Amino acid sequence: MLAMQLTDPGQKLALRRLALRDPAPGQIRVKVLACAVCRTDLHVVDGELPHPRLPITPGHEIIGRVDAVGDAVTRFKPGDRVGIPWLGWTCGECEFCRRGEENLCPLAQFTGYQIDGGFADHAIADARYCFAVPENYSDDHAAPLMCAGLIGYRALKAAGMAKRLGLYGFGAAAHIAVQVARHRGQDVYAFVRPGDVKAATFAKEMGCVWAGDSDGLAPVALDAAIIFAPAGELVPAALRAVRPGGTVVCGGIHMSDIPSFPYSILWMERSLRSIANLTRKDAEEFLAIAAATAIHTETVRYPLTKANEALSDLRDGNLTGAAVLIP
Repeated sequence: MLAMQLTDPGQKLALRRLALRDPAPGQIRVKVLACAVCRTDLHVVDGELPHPRLPITPGHEIIGRVDAVGDAVTRFKPGDRVGIPWLGWTCGECEFCRRGEENLCPLAQFTGYQIDGGFADHAIADARYCFAVPENYSDDHAAPLMCAGLIGYRALKAAGMAKRLGLYGFGAAAHIAVQVARHRGQDVYAFVRPGDVKAATFAKEMGCVWAGDSDGLAPVALDAAIIFAPAGELVPAALRAVRPGGTVVCGGIHMSDIPSFPYSILWMERSLRSIANLTRKDAEEFLAIAAATAIHTETVRYPLTKANEALSDLRDGNLTGAAVLIP
């Protein structure tokens, strides 16, 4: 099999030819059909997330077709199309797992971080953490649903049923989240990098009622805001934008340092919280919504061997929507 592997954080991925392994009991092996490129992959490659297993094959927004199953696997059979997300394994025994918070499991392992991922033509995954993919999506358009969609959905749940919702950073996650929010009857306001006319236009095309610079003022008092951009300086800006009693949700796994800010913008029962990873329940709920609605995912296709180019375009802010690698 072929894989784009990371051996040294901060360096480019290298194309490797590896032995094709059989799945162990409880695992499935898939022929990768598409794998979207997530900002978390960029954090892993750039060394911003600590202690990845090395060498590692990144990629955790995988759409593939099962070509082998291990013993005791009953959920899937060869030929099934499945999605493989970020959460790849949990212990099932800790206090977090026992109370339905498996996303907080201290022993959790993640696809493309501790478990080889989808920047390859084959991948192996624990069948319990894989999901059937709605048939109304092609492979490349389904791939961003597996993280951008799932994390966006978990962030939306954390933000609550805000009538006026702000999204800071309008990339892969936000362009899916706005469609789900509009489906729920919410008005969405997009905050983009100052001067980024392309992103502002894209946000309006995706259903935002307003789009403007992230360093400017919101046109209305927001009920809640979600920060998808990994920029800590947006936290005070979002707190100033939400009304008393409003909520600010940090939706990324990594963020630059948050600058100090006056207590007055947190006071009046404003809430600041983060979300971490996802649960299998999140995936089941979100994929049911995706099956019932026509969520549009904007994608840019790259050959697998151009993974470094896709990462560079994401790093430089050159993408509208999500990059997707096609083996």
